[in-house]
Amino acid sequence: MYEPIRPKSVHSTTADTPADFPHRSREEELDIQLSGHLAALLAVTDELRAAAPSPVLDTAAERLAAQVARLRGGHAPVRAAGDDREPDPGALHRRAHALAGRALVVAASRADTAAAILAAEQMDVHAAALEPVALAAR
Repeated sequence: MYEPIRPKSVHSTTADTPADFPHRSREEELDIQLSGHLAALLAVTDELRAAAPSPVLDTAAERLAAQVARLRGGHAPVRAAGDDREPDPGALHRRAHALAGRALVVAASRADTAAAILAAEQMDVHAAALEPVALAAR
Protein backbone atom coordinates (compact mmCIF):
# COMPACT_ATOMS: atom_id res chain seq x y z
CA MET A 1 0.00 0.00 0.00
CA TYR A 2 2.79 2.41 0.84
CA GLU A 3 5.91 2.98 -1.23
CA PRO A 4 9.25 3.13 0.52
CA ILE A 5 10.50 6.67 1.10
CA ARG A 6 14.07 5.89 0.10
CA PRO A 7 14.73 3.19 -2.42
CA LYS A 8 17.96 1.29 -2.21
CA SER A 9 20.81 3.21 -3.85
CA VAL A 10 22.03 1.90 -7.17
CA HIS A 11 25.51 3.20 -6.32
CA SER A 12 26.03 1.32 -3.10
CA THR A 13 28.39 -1.63 -3.11
CA THR A 14 29.01 -4.30 -0.58
CA ALA A 15 32.39 -4.88 0.99
CA ASP A 16 32.81 -8.14 -0.94
CA THR A 17 32.26 -6.79 -4.47
CA PRO A 18 34.40 -4.12 -6.08
CA ALA A 19 32.72 -1.20 -7.77
CA ASP A 20 32.16 -1.60 -11.49
CA PHE A 21 32.93 2.07 -12.21
CA PRO A 22 36.18 3.97 -11.74
CA HIS A 23 36.71 6.21 -8.76
CA ARG A 24 39.00 9.19 -8.58
CA SER A 25 40.65 10.42 -5.45
CA ARG A 26 40.00 13.86 -4.04
CA GLU A 27 43.44 14.96 -5.25
CA GLU A 28 42.68 13.80 -8.80
CA GLU A 29 39.37 15.67 -8.77
CA LEU A 30 41.11 18.82 -7.53
CA ASP A 31 43.79 18.45 -10.22
CA ILE A 32 41.06 18.28 -12.87
CA GLN A 33 39.29 21.35 -11.46
CA LEU A 34 42.49 23.35 -11.11
CA SER A 35 43.71 22.53 -14.61
CA GLY A 36 40.31 23.52 -15.99
CA HIS A 37 40.32 26.89 -14.21
CA LEU A 38 43.90 27.59 -15.26
CA ALA A 39 43.17 26.56 -18.87
CA ALA A 40 40.18 28.93 -18.94
CA LEU A 41 42.36 31.69 -17.50
CA LEU A 42 44.94 30.93 -20.21
CA ALA A 43 42.26 31.28 -22.90
CA VAL A 44 41.22 34.70 -21.56
CA THR A 45 44.88 35.72 -21.29
CA ASP A 46 45.38 34.74 -24.93
CA GLU A 47 42.36 36.88 -25.88
CA LEU A 48 43.84 39.83 -23.99
CA ARG A 49 47.22 39.27 -25.66
CA ALA A 50 45.57 39.33 -29.08
CA ALA A 51 43.80 42.61 -28.25
CA ALA A 52 46.78 44.34 -26.63
CA PRO A 53 50.13 42.54 -26.78
CA SER A 54 52.14 42.84 -23.59
CA PRO A 55 55.28 41.14 -22.25
CA VAL A 56 53.52 40.74 -18.89
CA LEU A 57 50.67 38.82 -20.53
CA ASP A 58 53.14 36.78 -22.61
CA THR A 59 54.97 35.68 -19.46
CA ALA A 60 51.69 34.94 -17.68
CA ALA A 61 50.49 32.83 -20.62
CA GLU A 62 53.72 30.81 -20.62
CA ARG A 63 53.50 30.19 -16.88
CA LEU A 64 49.81 29.24 -17.09
CA ALA A 65 50.49 26.83 -19.95
CA ALA A 66 53.30 25.21 -17.94
CA GLN A 67 51.03 24.73 -14.89
CA VAL A 68 48.21 23.27 -17.00
CA ALA A 69 50.64 20.88 -18.68
CA ARG A 70 52.02 19.83 -15.27
CA LEU A 71 48.53 19.13 -13.92
CA ARG A 72 47.53 17.22 -17.05
CA GLY A 73 50.52 14.91 -16.98
CA GLY A 74 52.55 16.76 -19.59
CA HIS A 75 49.76 17.35 -22.11
CA ALA A 76 50.00 20.90 -23.41
CA PRO A 77 46.79 22.94 -23.25
CA VAL A 78 44.92 23.96 -26.37
CA ARG A 79 45.64 27.61 -27.06
CA ALA A 80 43.05 30.12 -28.20
CA ALA A 81 43.25 31.31 -31.79
CA GLY A 82 42.52 34.93 -32.60
CA ASP A 83 39.04 35.85 -33.73
CA ASP A 84 37.58 38.80 -35.62
CA ARG A 85 35.50 40.20 -32.76
CA GLU A 86 36.50 43.42 -31.04
CA PRO A 87 37.09 42.34 -27.43
CA ASP A 88 36.03 44.36 -24.40
CA PRO A 89 39.21 44.56 -22.30
CA GLY A 90 37.29 45.41 -19.12
CA ALA A 91 35.06 42.36 -19.47
CA LEU A 92 38.05 40.15 -20.24
CA HIS A 93 39.95 41.42 -17.18
CA ARG A 94 36.88 40.85 -14.97
CA ARG A 95 36.50 37.31 -16.31
CA ALA A 96 40.22 36.64 -15.85
CA HIS A 97 40.08 37.99 -12.28
CA ALA A 98 37.15 35.69 -11.46
CA LEU A 99 38.85 32.66 -13.02
CA ALA A 100 42.09 33.39 -11.15
CA GLY A 101 40.08 33.58 -7.92
CA ARG A 102 38.52 30.19 -8.58
CA ALA A 103 41.92 28.73 -9.39
CA LEU A 104 43.31 30.20 -6.17
CA VAL A 105 40.58 28.57 -4.08
CA VAL A 106 41.18 25.15 -5.64
CA ALA A 107 44.97 25.51 -5.48
CA ALA A 108 44.75 26.38 -1.79
CA SER A 109 42.46 23.42 -1.18
CA ARG A 110 44.91 21.19 -3.02
CA ALA A 111 47.91 22.77 -1.22
CA ASP A 112 49.56 23.54 -4.57
CA THR A 113 51.78 26.49 -3.71
CA ALA A 114 53.05 27.17 -7.23
CA ALA A 115 49.55 27.31 -8.72
CA ALA A 116 48.24 29.37 -5.79
CA ILE A 117 51.00 31.95 -6.18
CA LEU A 118 50.41 32.15 -9.94
CA ALA A 119 46.66 32.55 -9.46
CA ALA A 120 47.13 35.25 -6.80
CA GLU A 121 49.55 37.14 -9.05
CA GLN A 122 47.05 36.97 -11.90
CA MET A 123 44.29 38.27 -9.64
CA ASP A 124 46.53 41.24 -8.79
CA VAL A 125 47.41 41.88 -12.46
CA HIS A 126 43.78 41.88 -13.57
CA ALA A 127 42.58 43.90 -10.59
CA ALA A 128 45.23 46.51 -11.37
CA ALA A 129 44.12 46.56 -15.01
CA LEU A 130 40.55 47.22 -13.88
CA GLU A 131 41.45 50.15 -11.58
CA PRO A 132 41.64 52.79 -14.37
CA VAL A 133 38.27 51.57 -15.66
CA ALA A 134 36.75 51.91 -12.19
CA LEU A 135 38.22 55.39 -11.70
CA ALA A 136 36.95 56.55 -15.10
CA ALA A 137 33.42 55.39 -14.22
CA ARG A 138 33.31 57.66 -11.14
